[in-house]
Amino acid sequence: MIATATQDYQITWEKLPDDYVLPDEPVDNINQPPLAAALTESLEIAGRLPENALNSTNYGICATLNGKIVIKAPDWAYVPNIRVTRQEVKRSYTPQLQGDMPVIVMEFISDTDGTEYSIKPTYPPGKWFFYERILKVPNYVIFEPDSGSLEIYRLNDVGQYSLQTPDENNRYQVAEMNLYLGLWQGTRENRAGYWLRWWDEQGQLLLWGSELAEQERQRAEQERQRAERLAAQLRAAGIEPEA
Repeated sequence: MIATATQDYQITWEKLPDDYVLPDEPVDNINQPPLAAALTESLEIAGRLPENALNSTNYGICATLNGKIVIKAPDWAYVPNIRVTRQEVKRSYTPQLQGDMPVIVMEFISDTDGTEYSIKPTYPPGKWFFYERILKVPNYVIFEPDSGSLEIYRLNDVGQYSLQTPDENNRYQVAEMNLYLGLWQGTRENRAGYWLRWWDEQGQLLLWGSELAEQERQRAEQERQRAERLAAQLRAAGIEPEA
C-alpha cells in the first residue's frame, strides 16, 4: 500500500479486493468501442505499444480516498508502464501500486449531464476532480463524436487543467507519448463521421490495418500496370516479353 494526500483526502493505492463487485454498466453509446479500438489499433501497428504498456477501454482505475474505494472507468486510457503481470490487472488497475499513472485519459461524450466536467470534490468525487487532483493525469481529452467537438486539457504548473490550443495543423501534442492527437473525418467499419487519430513527430498519420492493406493493394495495382505498359512497349518493338 502506498499513501499520499491531497486537500481533504488521504489517498492510498491499494489492490482492489478480489471479491469487490465492479459496476456492470453498458458502454455509453455505440460509438465508444470503435473509437477506442481505432486509437489502439494504429498505435499497435506503428509499434507504439510497448510490451509493458497498458491501454484500456471502459476499465476501472482505482484509488482509495479516506479508506473508501473510488473507481473511474475512462472511455480510453494509456499507461506507459505496468510493473505487474497482466493477470494482476485483469479486473482493474491501481496506479502507483501496480505501475505508472495514466498519461492520458479520454471521455467520449454522448449526453449533456456534464459528468466529464464534474469537479465535485466530495466523495465520490467527479471525473474531472479525480483525474486532475487524485490521479494527476497530464492529459485529459473530452470528445463529442457526433459534432467533432474536441477539448484537450493539460495539467499546468499549479496542478490544474488548462484548455489547450491546437497547433498550425489543428493537432495537439501529447508529449509523454511523442505523438500528436487530432480529428479525422471519414469512414471505418461502416461508421462515417469524426474520429480521433494519432500523428507522429514527422507529421505522418498512424495508419489502421485497412489503410495499410489499401496502400498495398494500390502498390500492387501500380506494379501490374507498369508491367503491362512495359510488355506493350516490348511488343511494339517486336519483342515478345517473357511470361
